[in-house]
Amino acid sequence: MPTNKWARKWKQIRSDKLLYLLLLPVIAWYLIFAYLPMGGLSLAFKSFRYDMGLWGSPWIGFEHFSKMFEDKDFWNALKNTLVFAAGKICILFPMPVLLAVLLNEMRANKTKKFFQTVFTFPHFITWVVLAGILINMFGSNGMVNASLSALGLQKISPLSDSSMFRPFIWLSALWKEIGWDSIIYLAAFAGIDPGLYEAASIDGANRFQKMIHISWPGIRGTVAIMFILAVGSLMTSGASFDQVFNLYSEPVYNVADTLDTFVYRSSFSIGTNFGYTTAVGFLKSVINVILITITNKIVTKTGESGLF
Repeated sequence: MPTNKWARKWKQIRSDKLLYLLLLPVIAWYLIFAYLPMGGLSLAFKSFRYDMGLWGSPWIGFEHFSKMFEDKDFWNALKNTLVFAAGKICILFPMPVLLAVLLNEMRANKTKKFFQTVFTFPHFITWVVLAGILINMFGSNGMVNASLSALGLQKISPLSDSSMFRPFIWLSALWKEIGWDSIIYLAAFAGIDPGLYEAASIDGANRFQKMIHISWPGIRGTVAIMFILAVGSLMTSGASFDQVFNLYSEPVYNVADTLDTFVYRSSFSIGTNFGYTTAVGFLKSVINVILITITNKIVTKTGESGLF
């Protein structure tokens, strides 16, 4: 039986060989840029020496990890990453779902497309350009503060005020990505059978009842998968490196320095201890794997299909 099973699989592959050839560029990309670089993780357990290279550098065990757990800057960066991640889950994740629901309830197609375009457009502005715009608007001498001064009001400084920086990061990220993130939920809505809405109308259901009993169940599986992916990437994308790096400054390091920016500064600004920064990145990846595994288990317990 196993032989026949594999024979059928190879027969299918041979019959669809052109389709499988399309996978080769993707497989090559992952091998070159995702799997082969994993060998560099060994640097987390070595004392890197330029003259000996990656493979010839001496092993030092868990010395980098011991140093990491004694580093106050690391713990501060970890705390900030977790805070940004909590904001992403509580604020940034549900809002695209809500926007998709609101857009789906619109009956005028032109109005719906207009708002969808308005909300999606900021996604195509890079953080480098957008950071320059935000700095010119909300900086100490920006347009907003110039207007406030002209009106005799107190200036605001979200880019240099520790109490305002995190909300500013969340709100600017929400404004930039809410439209783009809602697209997948709108696609899920499009896959719902219109006959269900017609049957509900015949039974006397109002729009709210249709949304609760038809729309939400229709996208619940998609929301579950996106939630797992969001939680699994919290340590990496809880706050975008490009966003924070282009907006933060020394006055807000204590609340803005995430693990990604900490690794960058430790590698290129503070020193060149690549083994230590690799250890930080390795720990971050381990935490991501743990989070995605736990979340996937919780989602499957609720009756939804998980990733694995």
